[in-house]
Amino acid sequence: MAVHPAPGRIPAKRGEARARLLEAAARRFYVHGVAATGIDAITSDAGVAKMSLYKNFANKDDLVAAYLEDRHATLLQLYRRRLAEARSPRYRVLAVFDAYLDHAALAYEADFRGCGLLNAAAELPSRHPGRAAVRRHKEEIENLLLEHLKELAPRDPEWCRGTAEHLSFLLEGAMVRAGLDGGDRRLRRARDLASGLLDNR
Repeated sequence: MAVHPAPGRIPAKRGEARARLLEAAARRFYVHGVAATGIDAITSDAGVAKMSLYKNFANKDDLVAAYLEDRHATLLQLYRRRLAEARSPRYRVLAVFDAYLDHAALAYEADFRGCGLLNAAAELPSRHPGRAAVRRHKEEIENLLLEHLKELAPRDPEWCRGTAEHLSFLLEGAMVRAGLDGGDRRLRRARDLASGLLDNR
């Protein structure tokens, strides 16, 4: 439902307007998709004038880039929280899976639809900078797995590299299937499979 400013309301400050626009865009992009979401819908939901959007973002592509960066930052924040609770390399690897589960548990207007980053990337043209941003995000996730695996098996770098790729495929595949299913069962199963794999070390 659109959020409209109350009559006589003082215009939002720039920082506040930017946050509201980004929040509205995130909801719309996730639920309806990037291409199907227009600027008018975002400004209406945010309760700000269209001019406010262009004071904060150069264009829609700039807003999409900010949305992708915000989702990336949110996932990393959830990961760092889980990492703080992990007491061994094994659980530091699983902290990545737990962060994805936490991300899936965040409230959205509609049913869980999987990875917002991958969903957005699927809509963007092949050379769009947003696709490169999503690729960097996924590479960073794989590198996090690799670093924790190196702690677990410091004398076996080949196993670490192969297992990091294996776990990355497992995690991303589970995220896609979870999005299709509309729930986190596949992600929980992926975590169990990862845990079993690590038990063999």
